[in-house]
Amino acid sequence: MISNIISGGINGSPFVPGDKSISHRSIIIPSISNGVCEVRNILKSEDVLHTLNAFKAMGVKIEENNNKIIIHGNGLNSLKEPKNDIYLGNSGTSARLLTGLLSSQNFDTILKGDESLSKRPMRRISDPLLKMNANISTTNGTLPICIKGGQLISTNIDLKIPSAQIKSGILLASLNTKGETIITENKVTRDHTEIMLESFGANIKVYNEDGKKILKILGQEELFAKNIDVPNDLSSSAFFIVAALINKNSRIVLKNINNNPTRNGILYALKKMGGKISFFNERSHNNENICDIEVITSNLNGCELGAEIADLMIDEYPILAVAASFANSPSIFRGLKELRVKESNRLELILRNLESCGVNCKSENDDLFIYPETNYNVKNNKIKTEFDHRIAMAFAVMGTRLGPLKIEDSNSINTSFPNFKNELNNLGGKIS
Repeated sequence: MISNIISGGINGSPFVPGDKSISHRSIIIPSISNGVCEVRNILKSEDVLHTLNAFKAMGVKIEENNNKIIIHGNGLNSLKEPKNDIYLGNSGTSARLLTGLLSSQNFDTILKGDESLSKRPMRRISDPLLKMNANISTTNGTLPICIKGGQLISTNIDLKIPSAQIKSGILLASLNTKGETIITENKVTRDHTEIMLESFGANIKVYNEDGKKILKILGQEELFAKNIDVPNDLSSSAFFIVAALINKNSRIVLKNINNNPTRNGILYALKKMGGKISFFNERSHNNENICDIEVITSNLNGCELGAEIADLMIDEYPILAVAASFANSPSIFRGLKELRVKESNRLELILRNLESCGVNCKSENDDLFIYPETNYNVKNNKIKTEFDHRIAMAFAVMGTRLGPLKIEDSNSINTSFPNFKNELNNLGGKIS
């Protein structure tokens, strides 16, 4: 894929797909609930389809109808042993959440992934589950994972790694475990799982104590289905937001965007940099905050973000780095350790590709420093992505100012936003 310079600005109202995190959970939780659940606006990307196909393979009746799916759930113990290993492609969310859920089932499962997913750390979910008496074997800490289902024991889990995937995997394991499981979060992570579990009738209590978040869940109590309207994805919106901010004569309006406070750090960061971003039509649905967003071309300033902000936007640092490259002053983004263990080593790829674009930048420990200039001389227009969808989309936006940039392995974008290229082009982008 080649991203090129635009001249007339980024304008319009793009179609942003359903939220990826909520889409995964909108398949998993209804599949183990009682009753029929209609899920509207679900994201049909490769990652989410791997989750959907996994539950079909475990005997869940799922009907697909245009932009919605209908899930017929039969309770916590209704899943069936799949005939084959479950393949999850590049979806880390699927792998970690299913590891938790399947550890308390009464059958054995093997989870596999593609080359990229098979490099990602899985002991971070298997280790806390072992404390619950789970029988899980990784392959040197990665996929494939062999899960021997059985009866778990409730316990207290103190989460050292801030990860919504780990927390969610434990919550899903706890649903079918006798007694009360207590999870302590030392840092904020996105809370979509506990929000949805509560709406489905789970016996879950969430509160803050001494600066920590405590989750208590009583297991072996049935869930009851309710319909879900998936809001549009803020992470996917971020690419259009930055494209509009950095290109002259731009104005876009994004509708029905998830504005969950545990993951909207990108909006805080861009507004801190002087981005002209306004919110309207704010509302709540399925206990999730939703709004419409207007974005106008802006003269951005650099900023410093502490490590605590990383917990609210770790997936958005690739596109934030692009925004910072066109600011009027330097930026420092601290505490980016988790970027090293995403779909790729994102911190390394951000640095490498920014340098290829002529941007003066560096990393010290887990901090990223960007020193923007008025004009850039592209040193190498080939953007290395290592099949990471967010790196690919971020530097496609970079190309709207510096192009032409050749984005390698751009089909990785299908894991989260299959129609990204067309939507950006409809706004005035030039991607071929």
